[in-house]
Amino acid sequence: IPYHNKIITTIKNVIMKSKIHEYLLKINNKGMSKTIKKQIMLKMTCIAFTLISTMAFAQNNSNVQNSFNREGFMFEFGLGGGIISIEDSAGTQSLDNTQSGGTFPELKLGYMINNRLAITVSAPGMIYTVNDNDRHFGGIIPAVQYWVKDRWWIHGGAGLAIDSPALYDIKDNVNDDWNTGIAAMVSTGYEVYRKNKFALNVQSKLLLGGVKLNNNIDREVVQFSLGVGFSWF
Repeated sequence: IPYHNKIITTIKNVIMKSKIHEYLLKINNKGMSKTIKKQIMLKMTCIAFTLISTMAFAQNNSNVQNSFNREGFMFEFGLGGGIISIEDSAGTQSLDNTQSGGTFPELKLGYMINNRLAITVSAPGMIYTVNDNDRHFGGIIPAVQYWVKDRWWIHGGAGLAIDSPALYDIKDNVNDDWNTGIAAMVSTGYEVYRKNKFALNVQSKLLLGGVKLNNNIDREVVQFSLGVGFSWF
């Protein structure tokens, strides 16, 4: 379909030509303030949400009936990448920076209330590094997903934040602590391909959370990611 091919080409151009990651690293190396970093991250989020929203509203305005049926249970796994900003209240570790990371795997389970509304439980997260140890900040988030348009959906909720060692880098008494707290998530996506009970979507996600470490230290995390999701209904 020419329209869908145009959407995919636009997304590829945005991702390939973007210098966002290099720009953030330069900012971090220059020691700019935390406030400026957060403002940039929020602007990036707005740009991504605007891009996907524009694609959704630009879809065919003809009165074609929705032929894609969503019912019963749904399952999705996703992969992608993004940036994560970490702060520790103690200030004893140099975590006040921005890192890049991968988001594989991200899981979502849900049940369709009707063709446009689903109740879900999501497990988002991203790998980051501290003191040469790889860790994972994510959560278990009860949420609601709603298809605003035939292909465009929004998704949001709040739940349990989990800060843990990466499963491949667990080290006794060094990188083996698990910490919990509260997290909130909002995401949006657009289905670029659908067949039978399967849908492929491009999506952006913002996750904010905080956990309590040992010695009453607070760790706060903001992460933003872009990726693809593989869904079955």
